[in-house]
Amino acid sequence: MSTVRASHILLMYKGSARSTATRSKEEAQQQIQGLAQEIAGGSDFGALAKQHSDCPSGAKGGDLGSFGKGQMVPEFEQAAFSMGVGDVSGVIETSFGYHLIKRTG
Repeated sequence: MSTVRASHILLMYKGSARSTATRSKEEAQQQIQGLAQEIAGGSDFGALAKQHSDCPSGAKGGDLGSFGKGQMVPEFEQAAFSMGVGDVSGVIETSFGYHLIKRTG
């Protein structure tokens, strides 16, 4: 498999890479865990991305399009490539903040 397609929800915090967020790391972690519970309970991933994601991709429901190895930070890439299509990750921490990833292709 050379590429995957995925969407994500990113919650940045004060001090994370490229962040303009004012929330603390602890607040971001609590919020992302709450979103994970909402998704597990059947909430729509794309709708939550539009409402909550700090990434510009949030406007597209979190869609990042297709990407190959070496295009994302290692923690994100490892999670995305290890998931099945339709799966949603647990909370993934990168230098940018906390992510939930949904593999879409």
